[in-house]
Amino acid sequence: MKRLIIPALALVALALLPLRAAQAHGFGDRYDLPIPLSFFAAGAALAVVLSFVFLGGVVKETAARWDYPRLDLFKYSWANLLLGKAAPLLLKPLGVLTLALVVAAGLFGALDPSRNFAPPMVWVIWWVGLSFVTALLGNLWETLNPWKTLFGWAEAVYRRLRPGKTLGLVRDYPMSWGVWPAVALFFAFTWVENAFGESASPQFLAWMVLAYSAVTWTGMFIFGKRQWLRSGEAFAVVFSLISRFAITEVRVTDPEVCRRCSGDCRDLPPTQSGCVNCYECFSMAPQGQLNLRPPAVGLHHSGPATADQIPGSMLALVVLLLATVTFDGFSATPEWAVVQLQFLINFPRVASGLFSGAVVADTLGLLAVALVFAGLYWGFCYLMHQTVGRRTSVDELVRAFAYSLIPIALAYQFAHYLSFLLIQGQQIIPLVSDPFGRGWDLLGTAGYKVNIRIVNARFVWIFAVLSIVAGHIVAVYLAHLRSLVMYSDRRLALQSQLPLLGLMVGYTVISLWIVSRPITS
Repeated sequence: MKRLIIPALALVALALLPLRAAQAHGFGDRYDLPIPLSFFAAGAALAVVLSFVFLGGVVKETAARWDYPRLDLFKYSWANLLLGKAAPLLLKPLGVLTLALVVAAGLFGALDPSRNFAPPMVWVIWWVGLSFVTALLGNLWETLNPWKTLFGWAEAVYRRLRPGKTLGLVRDYPMSWGVWPAVALFFAFTWVENAFGESASPQFLAWMVLAYSAVTWTGMFIFGKRQWLRSGEAFAVVFSLISRFAITEVRVTDPEVCRRCSGDCRDLPPTQSGCVNCYECFSMAPQGQLNLRPPAVGLHHSGPATADQIPGSMLALVVLLLATVTFDGFSATPEWAVVQLQFLINFPRVASGLFSGAVVADTLGLLAVALVFAGLYWGFCYLMHQTVGRRTSVDELVRAFAYSLIPIALAYQFAHYLSFLLIQGQQIIPLVSDPFGRGWDLLGTAGYKVNIRIVNARFVWIFAVLSIVAGHIVAVYLAHLRSLVMYSDRRLALQSQLPLLGLMVGYTVISLWIVSRPITS
């Protein structure tokens, strides 16, 4: 263990070499850091390194194969009634109503985004807010998903009219596709969010939702509802992925139910104590479980080194999640504003409302960050491959440790979006009373004024530091557990983690620098 401490601490010093004091403009007020940013970064990096040293000395191999504790909430009648029966009856119509209102407001409401229900609902409440809820509490989208609900209602009507028949073609989904359709659709969504100049236009959002609806229902019609939800519906796949961090899960312990499932549940090893978060099995089970569990345990696999490696398409989605939220933060810095200005100057002929030099810059930046992240991750896994004496291939390492990146992506998302959610999210309060911007006051909230002082820069900075450090410590813990499963030699398992620790320390410092830019000046 002592041999690991010195190289681990060296990572902190190397990560801090390029760091300079942060200067940026925030959201209305400025927060002067009580100590230089490099001190915060050094402390955060040191905390990550010390967590590695501590976990390396405390966590044993038995912990890596630990069956975590859980509490079935459905054992309590009140929870079974509220969460198992009442919640779906309320949430499914709510999801459909919200979808209809977004489209209607976008097409027929005010053109001003600040007076229209669609933009804050899509970008703030649904995407950011629901991501927070899903990561912390569980996969609410599985019940809220309006495309799933509407197709399910259509299936029920079709079965009543034509008993024994199935709505759709139900073709076999090509296994080679993996979740690439979801990756492509999610990239298109993040491009609109981060690069497209008209992303706040209510009419554009309405047409975007209609286009996505057509693609989703076409996929369900051709391949079946459940198969498309598992592989093609971008947000079903994304929310299912980040819900692995949450403190709840659904579980089915009846193997007969899993054998009827059209998904991977049928291939679970016999020692597995039920299938987790398979909602197809959960919908078929006479009595499923809704369990409370420790956070982040859903991101750990205790199987053999090659038994549970994720497919390449899911790996691409994990990297894309981390890259897009990082670029979203970096695009708010003065440094990126300089890059955009250069593109605006050098591409004057494409300077229009829909397509401008800034759009070109953001598109290239988004692609570049995704490719750089993928290359860095592969490179550090190659170093791991060398560290363990080439006992494990680079491809196996890349796939095996991918889920340890999820807490990092979530931590940065919390740090970056908290003030956005708390401040911009208030816009929905008056707009629920006047969704079309017509001067209505249906619920008596139209006069509400957004309180921009609900959080200040100091609070946001402290929360960002704590969130980023905590996320990286959880990532270190998950990577350590995975290495203990893969290598019987505990010393080798610890050595294998040094390159990945270097990546995490570096990203800790970079994340703090990016977050600091809009806050500290």
